[in-house]
Amino acid sequence: MTTNDVWPIRKRQLRAYMEEQGIDVAIITSPTHVYYFTGFHCDPHERFLALAIDVRSGAETLFVPLLDRLAAQQQADVSRIVAVSDTDNPYDTLRANTVRPSSIGLEKNFVSLAAAERLTAIFPDARLHDLEPAILSLRMKKTEEEIAKVSASIALIEQVMAHAVKHAAIGMTELDLTAELEYQMKRLGADKPAFESIVLTGARTALPHGHPGPTPIRPGDLVLIDIGVKAQGYCSDITRTFIMGEGTREQERIYETVLAANEAAIRAVRTGAPISVLDDTARQIIASRGYGEYFPHRVGHGFGMDIHEAPSIHGENGMLMEPGLLFTIEPGVYVPQIGGVRIEDDIYIASDGSARVLTSFPKRLSRIG
Repeated sequence: MTTNDVWPIRKRQLRAYMEEQGIDVAIITSPTHVYYFTGFHCDPHERFLALAIDVRSGAETLFVPLLDRLAAQQQADVSRIVAVSDTDNPYDTLRANTVRPSSIGLEKNFVSLAAAERLTAIFPDARLHDLEPAILSLRMKKTEEEIAKVSASIALIEQVMAHAVKHAAIGMTELDLTAELEYQMKRLGADKPAFESIVLTGARTALPHGHPGPTPIRPGDLVLIDIGVKAQGYCSDITRTFIMGEGTREQERIYETVLAANEAAIRAVRTGAPISVLDDTARQIIASRGYGEYFPHRVGHGFGMDIHEAPSIHGENGMLMEPGLLFTIEPGVYVPQIGGVRIEDDIYIASDGSARVLTSFPKRLSRIG
């Protein structure tokens, strides 16, 4: 399957679902989903962006801000583009270009109440249906073509992580190192960070999602780096933890515990087993070594075009693992006053059912500086 084949296939899958559910028109407004179905991405800010798919006529209309019309014409796999100027009423434009539907499919968690009210005002007789679960189900199973893009994004962020190992130094602040790493992301070709970079040192590594600040790196500190980029529309996500200098035996013990949990959870990935097994496996190891209360989060999450997607990798998820799933394995132990360790890898279940570890950055305990 070539890139040019992807967009029509995805739209056919969506149309099939709409026909089954009796939905006349899909009005897709999430920029991520517009990209997923057309290959065109923009950030409309407050302006109007929508992909309208009419299963009755087969019409596909992409409504874009006027300033993005040329880019849409160059990139979008869609039969018709309608530009909306800053002075147009976009809902009047939508109504004028859409045959009155009896039912409309929307993304429930993305469409605001204000937008829903304006849609019901122009199509008062239409029933509203939530299309989001169907779209997310399509997105959850990644193709090899998508994984090629994810792998390129991972290769880029691993270069940035390697730069971190060489560049981190005693006296450098968390913010200094963050700025250096985000500069490297752009220099190497990333579109942007996939999320707010996490660079923490010392006792602050015990904050699982702490924000980088002016704290300097000191001898013996744990240094936790959780970074990712978005490139070609797809994210990467990796965490490694280092020791600046020698460190302590307790830091080593925490690290060895997290590494054992990470590796055991990865070994537990197998088609047909419940996702809950992955969290249970990591949690049991961490608890057996006395750190159970210091592991406060799920062991992983799906990702792809967004940094957090289905499936959620936690102990109550009974969904069975199957080919196409892409997710992280990232156990952590966070002990107040001492610090925290997290080790995160990206895992893909291939079409033959095998688990492929896409991240390759070394994760044995590394002393830097």
